[in-house]
Amino acid sequence: MDYSSAKSEITAFIHDYVSSSGAKGVVVGLSGGVDSSTALALAVEALGADRVVALVLPSRYTPQQDVEDAVSLAKQLGVRHFVVQIDQIVSAYSSLPFYDEGDQVARGNLMARVRMSILYYYANRYDMLVLGTGDKSELMLGYFTKYGDGGVDLLPIGDLYKTQVRRMAKHLGVPDRIAEKPSAPRLWAGHTAEGELGISYREVDLVLYAHELGLSKDVIPDATGVSRPKVEKVLALVAENAHKRAPPPVAKLTKSKRYTTRI
Repeated sequence: MDYSSAKSEITAFIHDYVSSSGAKGVVVGLSGGVDSSTALALAVEALGADRVVALVLPSRYTPQQDVEDAVSLAKQLGVRHFVVQIDQIVSAYSSLPFYDEGDQVARGNLMARVRMSILYYYANRYDMLVLGTGDKSELMLGYFTKYGDGGVDLLPIGDLYKTQVRRMAKHLGVPDRIAEKPSAPRLWAGHTAEGELGISYREVDLVLYAHELGLSKDVIPDATGVSRPKVEKVLALVAENAHKRAPPPVAKLTKSKRYTTRI
C-alpha cells in the first residue's frame, strides 16, 4: 500500500464529510491504542487541531500507561482533551434488578456503550461528529460492541486492516510505543484482543484479505499458511457478526398496505 496516498484519501474523506455535514469538527474517543491514535492524527491532518477534541475515557481496567500515552499524544498534536473516569457512571447500572457484576461480557459491552453515550453527549453539546476508530479487521470480524464503539458517524480507518493501521501510525509519526502496542479493549482485567480471539492479527489479516479476494475456505490455508481451524474460526466470525455491519432489519409490509390515488 502507498501510505502517502492512503493518508491523502482518508484526510480528504474526513474533511469533505465533516464539511458537508455542517458540523464544527469531530470528537474522538482516545484510548492510547494504535487505532484511536491513528484516527486522531488523521483527523488533525484533515481538519486542524482546533476542530478536533479527544476524550480519554478510562475505567478501573485501563492501565495508567494507556492514559499517559493518550494524553501525551493529544498534547503532541495540540488537541484539546479531557480525561473522564467512567467507573462511577457504569456503577449506576448496578441498581438494575437484573444487573450481574459477574457477567464480564455484558458489563464490558455496557462500558463501551457508556463511552459512546459520553462521546455523543459532547458531540451534541458542541455540534460535532463522533469520529470512529474501528479498523477493517475489527469491522469484518464484528469485533466491536454494537451501539458501543460501533456507534459512530464516520470510520476513517475502516478500510485499513489492523496491520496496515500500524504502518499508517508510523507514517504519521505516532510514537512507536503506541504503534506497536498490542490491541487491548480492556473491558475486563487482562483483556486483550488477540487473547480473546485466540489468533494473531497478522493471521487474521491474511485470512480476511484472502477472503476479500474471493479465495474459497478450502484454498485459504495453503495460500496464507494459516491453519485450517483458525481460518474456519475467522470466517465463522465474519458470517456470525454480519448483523453488526448492517442496519436493523425492517418488517416490510407487502400484503397489508392499501394505497389510494388522488386525482
